Amino acid sequence: MPKKLKKVPKFANEADERAFWESHDTADYFDLSKAVPVRFPNLKPSTTAISLRLPVSLLEQIKIAANKRDVPYQSLIKIWLAEKVE
Repeated sequence: MPKKLKKVPKFANEADERAFWESHDTADYFDLSKAVPVRFPNLKPSTTAISLRLPVSLLEQIKIAANKRDVPYQSLIKIWLAEKVE
């Protein structure tokens, strides 16, 4: 016999919902065997601003390289960092 699922309560705010799910098992509220993978293609990854000191000459070289590629220099720096990390 299938397990009887509990009803998910209404939450006043996100903090209440977070506290609830920290102490309850989702398997009691959802039939996880029917779960399907989903994609959120339009979500942007979270970003954090950093401060980075560079020699003026290096920054100028980066700006020239970015200008040749017709991209903002900060975007070019991110591309290069991502490539290096891979």
